[in-house]
Amino acid sequence: MVAITTSAENRVLLHNISWQTFKTMLAEMGSERNSLFAYDNGMIEIMTPQMPHENSNRVIEGFVVVLCEELGWEIRRAGSLTLTRDDLEKGAEPDSSYYIQNEALVRDKENIDIATDPPPDLVLEVEYSRSAIDKLRLYAAMGVLEFWRYNGSVLRVYTLADGQYSEVETSPTFAPVPVKEIPRFIQEAKKNGEIATTRAFRVWVQQKISSDERL
Repeated sequence: MVAITTSAENRVLLHNISWQTFKTMLAEMGSERNSLFAYDNGMIEIMTPQMPHENSNRVIEGFVVVLCEELGWEIRRAGSLTLTRDDLEKGAEPDSSYYIQNEALVRDKENIDIATDPPPDLVLEVEYSRSAIDKLRLYAAMGVLEFWRYNGSVLRVYTLADGQYSEVETSPTFAPVPVKEIPRFIQEAKKNGEIATTRAFRVWVQQKISSDERL
């Protein structure tokens, strides 16, 4: 067992764990927990978020909702939806996940199974300390088209093509808006408050969309 503790999150890594053992752990621990699991290649990572981690996750979620509202899109927030694929023996619980392009396909579903349902269109991982599990490989195998990784200062955006992620400057989902500038709004929220910053973010998004429409 390997443990990493920071002010933002705690990570525990377990080795040589079978897929069936992982599934049993998920079933026995249930959903009433604040830790998130990931499984790949015989390893389980258990991540427990602390305040900086969880706050960043929640603030970014608010911004994602604003982006969808201003672009006129529906969204279904799936949170830390447990994503498992028995055929791949891979599993993950992201910090946040969203259905946007495929929202209509899961709008009324109480239970989503990515073996038969589409995976989330966008997944966010907050990683103040880097995960020991390769999340790029993990989510690529599951077919998640867009992956965001925030490390407390930089937001990286990855898109899936030919089974692999490539880092890009512009989110294909929110193309008119340079979402990689989101970290500065997270910092502003610490000074000005989340509601005031969300209002400022909305105005900024409106300006970016308006500028794009004029081009």
